[in-house]
Amino acid sequence: MTFEKTKLPGVFEIRIEPRPDERGFFARCWCQREFEDNGLNAKLAQCSVSFNVRKGTLRGMHYQAAPSEEAKVVRCTRGALYDVVVDLRRSSPTFGDWVAVVVTAASRNMVYVPEGCAHGFLTLEDETEVLYQISEFYSPESARGVRWDDPAFRIVWPDEVKVISERDRTYPDFE
Repeated sequence: MTFEKTKLPGVFEIRIEPRPDERGFFARCWCQREFEDNGLNAKLAQCSVSFNVRKGTLRGMHYQAAPSEEAKVVRCTRGALYDVVVDLRRSSPTFGDWVAVVVTAASRNMVYVPEGCAHGFLTLEDETEVLYQISEFYSPESARGVRWDDPAFRIVWPDEVKVISERDRTYPDFE
């Protein structure tokens, strides 16, 4: 795997390194040692899947507060998405900044989201499926979010938001 830094400290785009043969290819998409060697949280507590029927579905911007902060690896297994990470770490030099990566099933790339960052995405195709590998167990009392269109972040989305939950649409302004 290759780990490409983004403008946000600790946020990486990860790419597999296929080993082709006459059958197709074989590649690792998870290796505890490689994650640790790159300074990433390699703990794996749970995996989740998100299936999104329509292009233009927005999920986010979610995070878990202490003591249940989580790191996650996000991979698209079907379709395509515009994946966004917002730095909410007050001690970070990029606090309040965001980065986006187009993640597709065809490219087989992934995004590593560290603790202290909000995460969300907009689907770019119908029937987009997303796989999450998460470092902590879900904790409803620690679940938090920031609004996808909060003026504090000025996230630029590539397309119209057509489907969004009431919760994600109505988070208060970030303070």
